[in-house]
Amino acid sequence: MRIKYNAPTVLTFTLLCALILFITRTFFPDLIANWFMVPGRNNFRVGFINHWITIITHAMGHADWTHLISNFTLILLIGPMLEESYGSKTLLIMIVITALVTGILNALLFNSYLLGASGVVFMMILLSSFTNFSHGEIPLTFILVLILYMGVQFFNTSGPDNISHFAHIIGGLCGSFFGFFRLPRTFGTTRRSQ
Repeated sequence: MRIKYNAPTVLTFTLLCALILFITRTFFPDLIANWFMVPGRNNFRVGFINHWITIITHAMGHADWTHLISNFTLILLIGPMLEESYGSKTLLIMIVITALVTGILNALLFNSYLLGASGVVFMMILLSSFTNFSHGEIPLTFILVLILYMGVQFFNTSGPDNISHFAHIIGGLCGSFFGFFRLPRTFGTTRRSQ
């Protein structure tokens, strides 16, 4: 029996995020603040190249180990199934687009900094409800996940916590969009059990 690197996109993303946090905690304490956190609209500087880079890299930075573990518990649970259904390259594109959209909207609309992969988590949660999707149908699982996960995020947007519920909502909308318009690569194929 051997260990298999079964979901290269999900596992590489996870390991990179853990490495970034480890390096920040041990050698370069300003690494995340400078390269992995999107400034809000009042602090975003068009002339600063690192601010543009953080629009995507914010999804790889985390405040601490608890933040990272809370995001990657779900990513490691849902991600491999999505990677098998959609393919490694397609899932990577979905992750990058979700990070890009949440990063840009945060820089344009909000004053707070954005950090972490929770937008990606919510993209995967909503996208996972489409894995057995047939064209022309709306899965009941999608409706229930939308009500439960997204409803809580809309309700919590007015709360005083330090969580970007907006990133959760945008990530969920990205996952919904991907689910509606991108069929899994296994769609229409028959699998035989052995």
